[in-house]
Amino acid sequence: MANVPRRDIMIELRDWQKAAFVKAIDWFEADGPGKHFLINAAPGSGKTICASVIARELLEQKKVSRVVVIAPRREVVKQWADEFRAVTGRPMTQVTGADDEVANYGLDVCATWSAINGLLEGFQVLCEQNDVLVICDEHHHAAVKAAWGDGADSAFSAAKHVLILSGTPVRSDGFDIAWLEYDDFGNIDLPEEATYTLTYGEAVDFGYCRPITFHRHEGRFSVALNDGSSVDVSGTADIAIPENYERIPGLKRALDFYKLACTPRFQSDGKTPDLDSYQATMIERAIVKLNEARLEMPNAGGLVIAPSIDVAEYMADILEKLDGEKPTIVHSNKQNVENRIASFRNSDKRWIVSVAMISEGVDIKRLRVLVYLPSAQTELSFRQAMGRVVRSMGRDDMSRAYVVMPTHSIFEEYARRVEREMSPSAR
Repeated sequence: MANVPRRDIMIELRDWQKAAFVKAIDWFEADGPGKHFLINAAPGSGKTICASVIARELLEQKKVSRVVVIAPRREVVKQWADEFRAVTGRPMTQVTGADDEVANYGLDVCATWSAINGLLEGFQVLCEQNDVLVICDEHHHAAVKAAWGDGADSAFSAAKHVLILSGTPVRSDGFDIAWLEYDDFGNIDLPEEATYTLTYGEAVDFGYCRPITFHRHEGRFSVALNDGSSVDVSGTADIAIPENYERIPGLKRALDFYKLACTPRFQSDGKTPDLDSYQATMIERAIVKLNEARLEMPNAGGLVIAPSIDVAEYMADILEKLDGEKPTIVHSNKQNVENRIASFRNSDKRWIVSVAMISEGVDIKRLRVLVYLPSAQTELSFRQAMGRVVRSMGRDDMSRAYVVMPTHSIFEEYARRVEREMSPSAR
């Protein structure tokens, strides 16, 4: 480990953070043709602290006079402001909505990607009148020729330096990302001196992230047809549709395993969750694993990622019935979401249920169990969700992360890739 002192502040950097810090500062000090530096590090490995220390060094050397951070969500903006001030001693104004007074906000600013589009002119002026370091968190949001990518490219074209942070720098849709160069095969093509990479497997081996186990949750659904026959649907076997039904419009879509896995099932009253449903058996398994995790880490928590608000509420009801504690629920229809997340983070409550609000960037280090039933089925979202439960609590943390997910061919492939990154001992 390396210690980086600043007046009365002592920051203990991990070895990878120290190496990335030195490499980034060397690149920015060189004043070469490129002003962009990429840190591609596994979710949960500590990119925010590393970037804040880099910013502090550039500020102290007077290489830059202001820092602008772009983050994916409102709650991540708050996290950034808190950690940036802890490292640099400088307050950071939080911007999560349109406002044309950016230049008067104070020294440093943290804004959501969506807010940038309503503040383009203000940020352009800020960068033209100051030596600005832009830190782009979760940079995969900035697709070229898309609203956020074009907005960022326009707003910060005059920035002096740009520090790009991502645990998933390649978009699942294959679109290029603003400020990154690509080769003919779609791979990022920055100079070796302008990038630092830490894979998830390396982060586990060095103890920066916890190893992960994937539980493939098998399910079999029997779907009744009009003639009294039925069709069995599972995540591992081909569907045998009766010959006389093959041409019925929409039948194959209705028999999709993942669609069935995401469909709530109720008792005869149409309101009470069926505790024999597929989702309930996923949650039962997750409760067992959380109980085991709490033997090692007494305040370990669990996260449920649901595909919709209705399913989130449904799974929260199941959790309350099976586990005896009402979980925290966060989605777009809930008030004071940031306060709910902060309250859960600082408590020893067992479960938090979300649709998409804790899928990336949100730091709740005590999370160790994930029930994964999302709407998006991309590898990017898969790895971001995985990053919520692998964050280490410190050098004495010997816990393990656990994911309960449907036995679904898409997720299965993503999980295998993650497992191949880990060393045999971690697997």
